[in-house]
This record gives sequence, structure tokens and C-alpha cells, in this order.
Amino acid sequence: MWMVFEARKAEKNIDRPPKQILEKYEFWKNIAQISGPDGLRKFPGFNDHALKGEWQGHRSSYLSDSYRVIYWVDGLAIRVNVVDVTHHDYRRK
Repeated sequence: MWMVFEARKAEKNIDRPPKQILEKYEFWKNIAQISGPDGLRKFPGFNDHALKGEWQGHRSSYLSDSYRVIYWVDGLAIRVNVVDVTHHDYRRK
């Protein structure tokens, strides 16, 4: 069994998404608690993948085209640490 910890920023942002995103996040958390990152990778809809650059060491899972869960794994403590649940802005600047 994995423990899912939410950073303060994630706790604040989790109240903002639409209801269907919150429901999918709860589903994501259940999978993360039961199976950890390996379980998340088995669901193609999450498109779970490692991040690069300044986010190296973190992972991202899709909740929708616009929303992501950003997290990192502490394997020694069997923890999934949610950094943020965020709206991903694709508009070009």
C-alpha cells in the first residue's frame, strides 16, 4: 500500500477544478495508493510519464487535456508526493 501526500499548494489548488476533474483525481489517488506509479502507468488515459528539465525527478499524469497531477515518488518510504494539481495552459505567448 502506498501513501499519497499532498503538498500545501496541491491542497489549495484541488478546490478549483471542475467536479469531473476532482472525481478523476480521486480515482487517480486510489490507484496510486493501491498500485503506486506502476499502476498509474497501466492506465493509458493518464499518460503518466517522467518530466525533464527543471522538473526532472517528477512525474506527470493527465486528468484531462488541461489538468495534470505533478508528483514525485519516495520509494524508500513508499510515498507518492503530489506537488500540484494544475490547469495546464497551452496558449502560445
